[in-house]
Amino acid sequence: MHSAPYIRALPLLVLLAAGLLVGCGPKKPRTSIPAPPPPPAASSSSQPAPQTPEATQPAPAEPRLPKEAAPIYVETGLASWYGAPYHNRRAANGQTYDMNAMTAAHRTLPLNSLVRVTNLKTGSRAMVRITDRGPFVQDRIIDLSLAAAKAVDVWRPGTARVRLEVLEAPAPLERGGRWAVQIGGFEQEAEARRIQDRLSRRYRTAKVLAFASPVGAWWVRVRVLDDDKRRAEEVAQNAPAPEGNIFLVRLD
Repeated sequence: MHSAPYIRALPLLVLLAAGLLVGCGPKKPRTSIPAPPPPPAASSSSQPAPQTPEATQPAPAEPRLPKEAAPIYVETGLASWYGAPYHNRRAANGQTYDMNAMTAAHRTLPLNSLVRVTNLKTGSRAMVRITDRGPFVQDRIIDLSLAAAKAVDVWRPGTARVRLEVLEAPAPLERGGRWAVQIGGFEQEAEARRIQDRLSRRYRTAKVLAFASPVGAWWVRVRVLDDDKRRAEEVAQNAPAPEGNIFLVRLD
């Protein structure tokens, strides 16, 4: 029979055809995966990490004097400090008060005197320049700026017992100078005006001024004839004042 060889060859033909179909089908493309990019190089213009305020703010500079400078006057008493209400206002020496500078207020030392302040409890010390007048509280001898108060360990407790050593002064301490009397502080302006009027009638040659402080208290200042210290002392001894709040003040 002629059909048998054909039938036996048919499975082989089917397999060859299947192979040709598979080989002629679309080939799967090869995918090339790129390598990861290299890490960025450090740039010299990159900004540094932000620093803390303590690192960016240098300590305030202290007035400098020769190490061998000897005290010309020594005083011991209670120190306090004053800050924000007076910051950027005019100080007694005509400059702007900066609570972050190494300065202080004293009632009678010549303005711009250089003073070494030592905390008698902790031993901390700092040099300050007298630029203002005060403190106008009976039991205190010096008002430190905020920076000076931190340096001498007065800031947190508010007050501390200190020793003042005057190392340099632009004028004699015991003679000369321009003097006045300051009385107050009064809570009400009317009370200050009443004292002002009373003193103006008693001391006709004196200039009597009533004014408010940055913290709201009212004060009366008496400038006697020629700003003479002896006359100012006489007014301080006899002037009416609440609870003895009378202060002899040097103006220069």
